[in-house]
Amino acid sequence: MNDISLLNDLNSSLKTLAEGGVILYPTDTIWGIGCDATNSKAIEKVFGIKKRAESKSLIILVDSEQMLAHYVSQVPDIVHDLIEQYDRPLTIIYPSAQNLPRNLVAPDGSIAIRVVRHPFCQQLISRFGKPITSTSANISGMPSPASFQSISAEVLQSVDYTVFYDRENPRAAIPSTIIRINLHGEFEIIRG
Repeated sequence: MNDISLLNDLNSSLKTLAEGGVILYPTDTIWGIGCDATNSKAIEKVFGIKKRAESKSLIILVDSEQMLAHYVSQVPDIVHDLIEQYDRPLTIIYPSAQNLPRNLVAPDGSIAIRVVRHPFCQQLISRFGKPITSTSANISGMPSPASFQSISAEVLQSVDYTVFYDRENPRAAIPSTIIRINLHGEFEIIRG
């Protein structure tokens, strides 16, 4: 993909997100369905596309630890080390979300956040200046698609914009490691 195509993809994605729309985009794990993580109406659209109960919270992607700190009340010191040490994608569940809509946060007040390393995602989130949601590009209960080619027509037709970048990449979907952390920095691995 050339630089002009990448720029067009970024601009179209940014416009869609800013207008409260939903995008289908590649992440460092899977193809995801995403929206502005601070827009409750856009989040409702994602739940509608997924046919998923709102009681099951979504994860959000941020471009940096600085952005992360704006959306949780406290970032334990160990988080920096965890993010640096893991060579595969790492999603951390924090106990106390802030500055996020109620329909995005889990009933216990927690939020799952990943500092993303995927080049398209990093650029998109950095330019957008806010986190975006990420959930697998499938209807709830159906298998997560291993590649762009295995995303259902129903999902493809439900989103407002589908990113072109990385569609041809045959990489297998790699789930992130999931860790739950408390305010004292103690953590448990939920999925290794």
